[in-house]
Amino acid sequence: MPHRYPFLMVDRIIELEPAKRSVGIKNVTVNEPFFTGHFPGNPIMPGVLIVEALAQVAGITAFRSGVQGDTVYFMSIEKAKFRKPVFPGDQLRLEITVLQRRGNVWKFTGNALVDNKTVAEADFTAMVLKGKGIQKAHGASGDKSKES
Repeated sequence: MPHRYPFLMVDRIIELEPAKRSVGIKNVTVNEPFFTGHFPGNPIMPGVLIVEALAQVAGITAFRSGVQGDTVYFMSIEKAKFRKPVFPGDQLRLEITVLQRRGNVWKFTGNALVDNKTVAEADFTAMVLKGKGIQKAHGASGDKSKES
């Protein structure tokens, strides 16, 4: 995984079946940087970061399945539902299942659980590329000729 603190949302992988499914763990601690502002006096893990944690487990699944590339990019997020808040001290169990793979494009479904209860779920599609493939594809290669 190319992610590093403070954006690494997976502490460990506890199950992995390449190209099929995986399970990761995220221990949610009070010193997470996002808790400072979300929300003061009532810290709750942002739902988008729970989906990001699911996506990171999915990325590890793709990398461990022999896919060529080093960066995973979201293409779509569908059917995202947030059932219960996640608090400091919770342990997220991040369960990922591969729904489909075509070349470097993967479709996953994921469930995030705390104490065996679903707190969030989503389906998402991601693309695995080498290096800065997306930047190059969008012309963001440092061309300053368009700046005013």
